[in-house]
Amino acid sequence: MSEQKTKEKMPSSNTKEKSKKEFVKKSPQTPEADNRGRIIRIMQKDIEGGMKLYPGLTKIKGISWSLSNVVCKKLNFDKNRKIESLTGVEIKKLEEFLKNPDVPNYLKNRQKDLETGKDEHLVGSNLELRKEFDIKRLKKIKSYKGYRHAAGLPARGQRTRAHFRKNRSRGAGIKKK
Repeated sequence: MSEQKTKEKMPSSNTKEKSKKEFVKKSPQTPEADNRGRIIRIMQKDIEGGMKLYPGLTKIKGISWSLSNVVCKKLNFDKNRKIESLTGVEIKKLEEFLKNPDVPNYLKNRQKDLETGKDEHLVGSNLELRKEFDIKRLKKIKSYKGYRHAAGLPARGQRTRAHFRKNRSRGAGIKKK
């Protein structure tokens, strides 16, 4: 009796082999078969559809975690919702809100703009262009920050003895062995 019970409890090697074969058959062979391959385009940025909305919005340049949180709350979106589940109307609504966000001024990335004097929030390529123009303006007026940008050195007071070397000269006092 005890031998029969032990045989019943112990799975045979054939069942293990079958389960391995079934596992191999079920796993996708190509990336197209994987469900997370869908890509959604929001504000000229491709975002994986499998991501949740809250961290997915931070992939867009100019949107921080706090702004992403405010967007989800203002538009009544669930933060844990997958991006691929958004409809076309919801994506349009999201893009319109991001172009002109109704958020407190401390969340905006362009407070008291030098040219307009208004608080605004820039996203994507607009942010990159404005930042580039700001750096060019600093170089043109020959401010300290402009000189530092032109020389390729840090502009915010960091120490430069050990960092920001950029391979200018390989170890001045070190001989190769």
